[in-house]
Amino acid sequence: MSKYIVRRILNLIPVLVGVSLIVFMMVHISPGDPVRIMLGEDASPEEVERLREVYGLDQPLHIQYGRWVGNVVQGDLGTSIRRGRPVTGLILGRLGATMELAVVSLLLATLISIPLGVIAAIKQDSWVDFFSMVLALLGVSMPPFWIGLMLLIYIALHVDFFPLFGRGLAMGEAIQYLFAEGSFAGFYESIRYLILPAISLGTAGAAVLTRLTRSSMLDVLREDYIRTARSKGLRERVVVFKHAFRNALLPVVTIWGLQLGFLMGGAVITETVFAWPGVGRLIVDAINQRDFPIVQAGTLMLAVVFSVVNLLVDLSYAYLDPRIRYD
Repeated sequence: MSKYIVRRILNLIPVLVGVSLIVFMMVHISPGDPVRIMLGEDASPEEVERLREVYGLDQPLHIQYGRWVGNVVQGDLGTSIRRGRPVTGLILGRLGATMELAVVSLLLATLISIPLGVIAAIKQDSWVDFFSMVLALLGVSMPPFWIGLMLLIYIALHVDFFPLFGRGLAMGEAIQYLFAEGSFAGFYESIRYLILPAISLGTAGAAVLTRLTRSSMLDVLREDYIRTARSKGLRERVVVFKHAFRNALLPVVTIWGLQLGFLMGGAVITETVFAWPGVGRLIVDAINQRDFPIVQAGTLMLAVVFSVVNLLVDLSYAYLDPRIRYD
């Protein structure tokens, strides 16, 4: 197991180098001069050139890239051109909000999709199966930003419980207050702000997981060992949940891990719609302002999170299926 983990971590290096190179080139060849945007159109050429020199933007691209990578290796993600603050602090200050939204969205999607997919497989070709697949098709077809706008227009504007924009108390702090002081006020406030963005972001994931759970369960329920378990007189509940469900989880867990990565990236649009103060919104603002260091560092950090989640998903296979060995 340890050799496999080390090998996978080493494999992350070329992936992250490729991501950093692609992002670096894309943000630098995009139109717009961040220095000119920051100083305004009335700035003199001397002022523009002086500020470009301060941020190293007067150097050739390969030198800028090499300098940036060297700083990243040392833990320095650069300084924001627009804000004048270290990028590391800006991203870490927003990462918790993005992780919170992505995790709650995935948890909501899982709580809906897994039971619905299992029931649809058990009740194949029934009205429950048909209804769940129609919902899954609708969920896949509707983009998250459109769902978010519809939730704002038809729910948030008419129900006082749901705020339109922003974020309440951080979920971690709310849970801490709940156990330390027995106060539900912070948890209640956090949930109010989280529900609509989580629904908007998690709908597509719930649809994908529902379809996959149903398909995986149907394949497993047709296996010989399931027929053997039934022939022994075991109750259907035991056959489904003890013998079939665990084996059907392998492909579901794979997509589950990928969905968390997709939700981290997809949160960019949802955070913008709901004014959620996460990394996604920070990156969108940085793109509009041509703040290269934030765009590069934010994208690289999301790639790291995505890669780590995939590694954890791979390691979970050995727990779900004891026949899988990595050494």
